[in-house]
Amino acid sequence: MNAAAGIPAPLTIPDVPNFAAIVRQNVRKFGAKPALRTRRQGQWIEIDWNGLGEQMQQAARGLLDRGVAEGEMVCIFSPNKPECTIADVAALSIRAVPVYIYPTNTARQAEYIVKHSGARILFAGTQEQFDKAAAMLKEGPLHTLVAFDDAIDLRGLEGAMYWSAFLDRAKGADLDAEIDRRLARATVDDLLTLIYTSGTTGEPKGVMLTHASLLHSAAGHDLRLLPVGPDDVSLCFLPLSHVFERTWTYYVLYKGIVNNYLEDPKQIIDFIQEVKPTIMCAVPRFYEKIYAAMMHRLESASPVKQKLFHWAVAVGRERNGRVKDELPVPFGLAMRYRLADRLVLSKLRALVGGRIRFFPCAGAPLGEEIEAFFHAAGLFICYGYGLSETTATVTCHEPTHYRFGLVGKPLPGVEVKIAENDEILVRGATVMKGYYKNPQETAAVFEDGWFKTGDTGCFEDNGELRITDRIKDLMKTSGGKYIAPQYIEATIGTDLYIEQIAVVADNRKFVSALIVPEFEALSEYARNHGIAFSSREELVAHPEIVGLFEKRIQERSRELANYERIIRFTLLAEPFTIDRGEITPTMKLKRKVINEKFSQAIDAMYDE
Repeated sequence: MNAAAGIPAPLTIPDVPNFAAIVRQNVRKFGAKPALRTRRQGQWIEIDWNGLGEQMQQAARGLLDRGVAEGEMVCIFSPNKPECTIADVAALSIRAVPVYIYPTNTARQAEYIVKHSGARILFAGTQEQFDKAAAMLKEGPLHTLVAFDDAIDLRGLEGAMYWSAFLDRAKGADLDAEIDRRLARATVDDLLTLIYTSGTTGEPKGVMLTHASLLHSAAGHDLRLLPVGPDDVSLCFLPLSHVFERTWTYYVLYKGIVNNYLEDPKQIIDFIQEVKPTIMCAVPRFYEKIYAAMMHRLESASPVKQKLFHWAVAVGRERNGRVKDELPVPFGLAMRYRLADRLVLSKLRALVGGRIRFFPCAGAPLGEEIEAFFHAAGLFICYGYGLSETTATVTCHEPTHYRFGLVGKPLPGVEVKIAENDEILVRGATVMKGYYKNPQETAAVFEDGWFKTGDTGCFEDNGELRITDRIKDLMKTSGGKYIAPQYIEATIGTDLYIEQIAVVADNRKFVSALIVPEFEALSEYARNHGIAFSSREELVAHPEIVGLFEKRIQERSRELANYERIIRFTLLAEPFTIDRGEITPTMKLKRKVINEKFSQAIDAMYDE
């Protein structure tokens, strides 16, 4: 089904010209209720709405004191911290434009964004990020470098200061009056932010989103999602430089929800069990890791426990499937579910804190098997599809009557259609204004008012969208068969022994793959089966390990067409990394780089 999804009805958006005005309203509304929380050195730090409003005003004064003009860019280079959001909304308060830099970016990548955006002030979260920005303070274009953490060594640099000093340095009624004047001049067409796409090729592009984009997105989510409000608890886990986490954080502020900031993503499992969030956005890899860990533990469980686990999940699927489709639950099934929930399913929910109402999820393909598994446990993954250029969400699941493997219906206010070449086209107020300082690229992605996503897909008979692949990623074998690598990678990559996988097929006789094992699980397997090894290189070359992967890949390939199946593969001893340019900060494969770096290994797989 390739028809357009229909013309959406106009949305009613909040009657404010600027998102900072919404935050100011919520400061007055929620007062002493908690707004932002984080944990540092084992201690919880909490900022209530009054404190948020006060620090936001102080930071806005500081920006004015440093000469930040209306429309000027303000860079934030930091892991997730409450200070990021305070600096962000402070910039919006004076009609400036916050621009985030991925915390893992190199000095060169950060420099590109600073220079391209024209920012003169940057907020740094750690010593590493401060040092990467220091050269730009010495040589330009930065004139101010603010360190969020007082433990950071300022290196005696002129123009460098601590966040605490930045907040205290500027006072006076004249500055407050200027903030009010700027807000009075604000319009919804003002720039809200530049989101720099991580990009799998070339330099990142600065996506221009306006306040209107965000306000329409918020209104659309109000109509689509389960109701949320001040009683909810959110966890800020993905980088704030990612459009998904960024727009979600804005939505959390808009709804008056307390947001918990995780500075070190490696601590997510401990943090989630301590925070016990009710809502939290994440990418599919988060669920894949939990699922793989569960399957790994299950493999070493007794036959009785394995049987109990599979029975409970099957009961959960049946019962929650009926609830999803708004069908009555028979008494016998309800009783079996109560037992399954007490013995198994509630323990699965406890892994993510035990209070999750729903998980917004997007950013990559999510395997149907994984989505169905979490749903069986009573965890609703609100799976969707979006891009930086569309203020994140284009489509997402409704709370009921959705299908696993699909990415939902268009968000209210968003229009979607499928082009003749199967490309997904999007139109609406949430679509970007264009790429900053790049009219040529902007023109290339718009056609008759429609944004060309670069993704292919189709509408199913229930009105939900199915994503096929990226147009530029589609591969054609030498036999003329088109291959969607992301689909194959999502199908095979859910295996508990696979950490990363890159499919190869373009102009080749058959499909092959470069595979990075999940070494913790694989090492345990080797020890349990008496396989001796002294290095990762020895482990991946061992015939029994290669045989293990052959068997598991063959099993997972059953749902693939014959021409999609992986015929040969190479196990790699080291993962693809951001530092080596093999993946983007959002963990997407840079296929061109990978194909060049591993050309010998790839060619060897096709040697007769």
